[in-house]
Amino acid sequence: MRPIFFLARASSWKQYWTGSRPTPKVSIRELLLEKIPQKSWDSHMHVVDPTQYPLAEGAQYTPEPHRLSEALTFESTLGIHKIVLVQPSIYGNDNSCMLDALRKIGPQNGRAVVTFDPKSITSLTLDVWHRIGVRGVRINLQSVGQQMDPDELTATLQQYADIIRPYGWVLQLYVPLNTATELETIVPKLGVNVCLDHFGCPTLSDPLGYQLAGDPYSLPGFTSLVNLLSQGSTYLKMSAPYRLSPDGGHLDLEPMAKELLRVAPKRICG
Repeated sequence: MRPIFFLARASSWKQYWTGSRPTPKVSIRELLLEKIPQKSWDSHMHVVDPTQYPLAEGAQYTPEPHRLSEALTFESTLGIHKIVLVQPSIYGNDNSCMLDALRKIGPQNGRAVVTFDPKSITSLTLDVWHRIGVRGVRINLQSVGQQMDPDELTATLQQYADIIRPYGWVLQLYVPLNTATELETIVPKLGVNVCLDHFGCPTLSDPLGYQLAGDPYSLPGFTSLVNLLSQGSTYLKMSAPYRLSPDGGHLDLEPMAKELLRVAPKRICG
């Protein structure tokens, strides 16, 4: 599985998107080594081992193995020693692969974002997870193509928020950008911090999305996203541009990235 890499410091992304472009002789890795602040975290890393940890029934894809050892090797080339492991959709609510990896690196060097069924999760399980370094739950509608009407979305997010609030965990959402129009009114009532994956997940892969990307406010949901970030309890990850952009250089994401860094630099995980 290709690592989903991004830094936990918005300053580095700001330098990348607003600074000078690397010349053809400068690799992205060399650029990152120059820009990444010391003690940075990689805030979104998946570990996958389909042989030892079978995928969930109905998994949307079958990835190549990407074990903890490979993840740590990748991180070491960039001088990063602390990572946040995130549960991928292909494992459903079975967090075994990720949690075993978390136990190996320990809470000093790792955190994790799990998934679970709010109807069956127990306080005992949450307590154990918290002790080993879990600090969030992920709701992933995008990967599985799930849609919720506003009432269902409100009830679902509130249910998860009520469960994680005593632990101070983050509610991590991987949902389409246009969902921000509903989130704008839902999130302030949740009483927990929310983090949106992958630039808020704009649609840039179709001709219309690609065309509108030059003006991010033309993208459905972008104005609401900006409003969410200004409310104070929402953060956004500038991660996985290759999942969003049909342009190899991701230049169509640049206007969006620059505007987000302009309006909410302290709310961007970069």
